[in-house]
Amino acid sequence: MKIGTVKISRTSAIHYCKLIFRSCLFLAAAASYAFDRLDPSSEGSLSGGVARPWVMATVWIIFASEMTLRFFPDRNESMGCQKVFGRNYKPSPAPAPAPDYRRSLLAIALAWTALNGAIAALYFTHVIDRGALLLVSLFYGVCDMVCILFFCPFETWFLKNKCCGTCRIYNWDYLMMFTPLIFIPSFATWSLVALALGLFAKWEITFRTHPERFHEETHLALTCRECTEKLCAHKKQLRSFHRKMVRQALGRVETASSRIQERMDRDEARDAAMNPGRDEKTLR
Repeated sequence: MKIGTVKISRTSAIHYCKLIFRSCLFLAAAASYAFDRLDPSSEGSLSGGVARPWVMATVWIIFASEMTLRFFPDRNESMGCQKVFGRNYKPSPAPAPAPDYRRSLLAIALAWTALNGAIAALYFTHVIDRGALLLVSLFYGVCDMVCILFFCPFETWFLKNKCCGTCRIYNWDYLMMFTPLIFIPSFATWSLVALALGLFAKWEITFRTHPERFHEETHLALTCRECTEKLCAHKKQLRSFHRKMVRQALGRVETASSRIQERMDRDEARDAAMNPGRDEKTLR
C-alpha cells in the first residue's frame, strides 16, 4: 500500500486503522453524551452514569484486548513496544553510551500530572461529569495514534528521540490514556487502569533489568537500517511540507514587500518630478 511516494508498511496500516476506529468511537461517544445532556433522565447515560452500556462495553472489550495482547510478542506491533521482549533483541556489534532521559521523564510526568490534575479539579468541582472524563480518555486514545503517525510532542519537545522505535515511554501510552478513569470507581474503568499499570510496571522493570534493549546504541533492531515499519516517514513528510509552506509564505511576504517598496519609490519619483522645488524648500 502506498500514499504518495511512501510505501505504507503493515504496522503503519494497522495504526491508520486504529486511528480511524478510535476517532469513530470518540465521535460516537461524544454524540451519545450530547444526546444524554439533552435528556438527563436517560438511564445509564454518559452524563448520569459512566456511559451507555454499548459505549462502555465497546471501550472495555477493545482496549482490554489490546492491552492483554501487548503483554506478549506480536509481529504486527511496532518495535517501539516490542523491544521489551528478549526474543527481539539484537546486540549491537559496537555498543555506545545510551542517552540519559531521566530529566525528560520527570518533565513529562510533571506535565501529565498537571494536565490531569486540572481535569480532576474540574470534575470534583462539578464543572464536568463522569461522561466527560470518559470522553477525555477516548480523546487521548485518538491523540496516541496521532503521536505515532504524525506529530508527537513528547518526542519533539521532551525526549528529542528520533522515532517511535527508540521511544523511552512507548508503553506508558495506555496508562496515560486511562488516567482520567482513575476518578471513576467501577469494575470496567479500574480494570482498564489495572491492565495499564501492569504494562507500565513490566516496561519499567524490564528497563531496570535489561536497559540494553531500549536504545539503538545497544540494540541493532532499533537502528534505521533494520527498520521495516517506516512510521517516521509520515512525520518526515509533514516536516518537509511544513518547511515548504514556510518557505513559500516567506517568499510571498518578501515579494509583497518588494512590490510595496517599488510602489513607494515610484510615488516618490513621481512627486519629485511634479514638484521639483519641494526638496529645496524643505531644506531651507
